[in-house]
Amino acid sequence: MNDSQDTQNIRQGLSTRESRLLSRLAGAGNQIISVDDIETTLEVAPNTAREIASRLTEKGWLDRLFPGRYLIIPLAAGEEGLYTTHEYLIASHVAEPMYVGYYTALDHHGLTEQVPRTVYVVTPSRAQSREIHGVPYRVVTVTERKFFGYEPTVIEGTAVDVADIEKTLVDCADHPEFGGGIRELAQAMVAADDRDCSWTTVGEYLQRLDNGAATKRIVYLADELDIDLPTRETLFESFTSGYSLLDPTRNEQGRYDSEYRLRINVDWERLDSMES
Repeated sequence: MNDSQDTQNIRQGLSTRESRLLSRLAGAGNQIISVDDIETTLEVAPNTAREIASRLTEKGWLDRLFPGRYLIIPLAAGEEGLYTTHEYLIASHVAEPMYVGYYTALDHHGLTEQVPRTVYVVTPSRAQSREIHGVPYRVVTVTERKFFGYEPTVIEGTAVDVADIEKTLVDCADHPEFGGGIRELAQAMVAADDRDCSWTTVGEYLQRLDNGAATKRIVYLADELDIDLPTRETLFESFTSGYSLLDPTRNEQGRYDSEYRLRINVDWERLDSMES
């Protein structure tokens, strides 16, 4: 049996209504759909929409990513229907609103040599971390105040919000545990300094974030790496009085630096080797 015959057999498994549904949704550029999309497109009741989604999943035309969200399996996937799509597109449905951030954004902007396995999804709403098609999607819930500094990036014809370079650095200073630690941040700052990073914007973002520990880490690393922060003095004056760990992913050890109000718990000689 050749491929065209296989395809015909799959098409014969669709009712007229199911075929019309998939044609309309896929024709509109949708790769991932919801039960609500089915309900709206076919003008059916919610229960009926769920039943249709279930039948199409059993027939291999939809892949249930998580409750209420389905990936359309194209004809090109063949009889077995083995298919996935870009992780960012899936991430955009894990939480709404959202943006791709932290380690994933470092990789997106070319600020790390690592290829993180986890996709970090930043959102001010309640959402659940999941593993989809073997990829972990880690949801990081932030306050509305911290939910800014992202821009649309077109992925396979669909716009997905991703943290910009400046917010990526600030977020990784805010939560180094989601960005590979302070060494990754130092390396990212060196790489960003060779790119179109606006350090003025970094300073503005730090003031807007209003996290003393993140500000201390950025200023300290910028000084050590000879990176010019135009708003350094303003940021320096905003340091909180308590001591923060330079890298909260590591043990509470190392010397106290009274100038930066940081406990330097990372071997600086290794960080120093990253300096441009």
